[in-house]
Amino acid sequence: MKIIFLKYFALFLLFTVVSGNYAQRTKSVPQEIKVTNYVTDRTGTLNSSQIKSLEQKLAAFEKESSNQVVVWMEPSLDGNSVEDRSYEIAEKNGIGQKSKNNGVLLYIAKNDRKLRIEVGYGLEGALTDALCSQIIRNEITPQFKKGNFFEGINAGVDAVIKATKGEYTAEKESTNDNPFSGICCVPFPAIVFIVIFLFIFVFPIISRIFGWNKGKGKNNWWYTGGGSSGWSSGSSSGWSGGGFSGGGGSFGGGGSSGSW
Repeated sequence: MKIIFLKYFALFLLFTVVSGNYAQRTKSVPQEIKVTNYVTDRTGTLNSSQIKSLEQKLAAFEKESSNQVVVWMEPSLDGNSVEDRSYEIAEKNGIGQKSKNNGVLLYIAKNDRKLRIEVGYGLEGALTDALCSQIIRNEITPQFKKGNFFEGINAGVDAVIKATKGEYTAEKESTNDNPFSGICCVPFPAIVFIVIFLFIFVFPIISRIFGWNKGKGKNNWWYTGGGSSGWSSGSSSGWSGGGFSGGGGSFGGGGSSGSW
């Protein structure tokens, strides 16, 4: 009887946690940052024909590739950092597909002269931070400095699309004779993998050799195989307008920022 009670109690707790997470993910997006179109211009900079041109291009790209690219331009950051603001808009709206995390946000704060390309998890391999920086530096900001905002946005969108297809190549970096150059640039995920590998496979072997685990039994923590973990798929939302629909993509801070 006691075992049955504990089972039902465990199921109740699981249901409570799942319901709470579902409610949190499906909560409505604040109206001030709700994405309803591929292109949002709250500065009145772009005319209707320019917006339509960008919308048609981005809609066609999504239909072709399933990748969702969104442009958001507003007057000011209101004291926020460009990284926090762009991440908030991208993550809370769930730009990109939930199963692929293939969203991209081109964010522009016109009066603050700041912009950022925010990249979803699923596109970070194709649209690297370095490539985003290059697109901002070479394609977007030169036009923005001339006051040509549509031209800059259009060039940036074209470069992002090409990058996801592998058609926009990175600039060649200068080389040097230092044999240790590049060690400082080891990707963080690789470092995490190495550390986990050491703790799971290497340290137990060493402990057996030197007898460090004697008397500790099989419950020694590195024999437990660790726990399971995973990223949340982010907030899920749906929107419509201008032919745009989707939602559920997640972001981890990948991308690059710039100014002009």
